[in-house]
Amino acid sequence: MMAFILPIKTESDYDRALERISDLMKSEDQESLDELDILTILVEAYEQGHYPIPLPDPVDAILFRMEQQNLTPADLEASIGNSKQVSDVLSRKRPLTLKMIRALNANLGISAEILIGNSTTPISNDT
Repeated sequence: MMAFILPIKTESDYDRALERISDLMKSEDQESLDELDILTILVEAYEQGHYPIPLPDPVDAILFRMEQQNLTPADLEASIGNSKQVSDVLSRKRPLTLKMIRALNANLGISAEILIGNSTTPISNDT
């Protein structure tokens, strides 16, 4: 029989839910797996409200994508501009422009929210 599931409102509720999830991970019956699904959703909602994950720095996101796709700075010229502009952006000497953000989003699939959201340098409207 499925346990009575309560909302997670406090850190104590959260800890209790994590313990229950740990126990349910060993189960194979459908009722336990259903309870696990529900508790996982509740825990995720609690974590989003209480432990938000900050967006990565835009340059760090670009560098990460470069590493993932084995790209060189020259590969970024189509999105950012000439080699000097690419170098300046990657060394944080030049802010991303709206045009660069759009191109990086389209060409590399980096979220515009990440490219805009947590920038330590201002975003320029220049091209």
